[in-house]
Amino acid sequence: MNFSRKIYPVALSGALALASMPAFAETLSFGIVPQQSAKKLAKLWTPIFKHLSEKTGTTIRFATANKIPTFEKRVRSGEYDIAYMNPYHYTVFSQKPGYDAIARQKNKRIKGIVVVKKDSEIKSLEELDKQKLAFPSPAAFAASVLPRAKMEQDGMQIEPKYVSSHDSVYLSVSKGFFVAGGGVMRTFNNTSPDVRENLRVLWTTPTYTPHAIAVHPRVKPETVEKLKQALLEMNTDPEGQRLLKTINFKGIELAQNADWDDVRGLNIRLLDHLIAQ
Repeated sequence: MNFSRKIYPVALSGALALASMPAFAETLSFGIVPQQSAKKLAKLWTPIFKHLSEKTGTTIRFATANKIPTFEKRVRSGEYDIAYMNPYHYTVFSQKPGYDAIARQKNKRIKGIVVVKKDSEIKSLEELDKQKLAFPSPAAFAASVLPRAKMEQDGMQIEPKYVSSHDSVYLSVSKGFFVAGGGVMRTFNNTSPDVRENLRVLWTTPTYTPHAIAVHPRVKPETVEKLKQALLEMNTDPEGQRLLKTINFKGIELAQNADWDDVRGLNIRLLDHLIAQ
């Protein structure tokens, strides 16, 4: 089945880079959760996919969505052959349609953050009670689910506003549209310096297993093995190391389904409706 028409188009620079790649017999789409704009994600990930294509002999093409809920629907429909998804997404979509984790960021635990303007007088999470706060999407695990769960546990009443991406959270808080918003350290470090320098981290969540790189059941086992090997080799290959630094990865390690049992233990039900379909 060909899903290529529905996949969010790559930025022009990414398309040009992919056009220069050698033609391989097999082509796979690699969907990236849209924590940032499609243009920024294409710039960061397209060189990585070109590298992996050359190492595996399979053309790997960048794909994403314009917002996280759209990405969730596409993963549920199996539109991506490979996907980079948040920890909660993986616990859901490993059930249906059956994505299987093969790798994750090495020596990494994900934690959410709540940011405020650098000059804000707010010093504690409790001071955000009764405020409108910015989040990427309802099911953004560390940037939305965890902070909101903590606030609810503490009896806080906030009004969440969903602004599509982590970068949109940081920008809207830096401009004073919201007093605070949720994100994660990796995207915070990757956001525009002029935005980041106008913010400070107010609070951080406990840590959990990070995002999964997972493959759809239709991907051939021999292709999966080549992909695993190519991902691991990035840890020692100078070019691979350089590319990993561009996405703030210190390394990649192989993963298995049980690695996300800590997230399953939270018993989050936000996307149960997708599993029921």
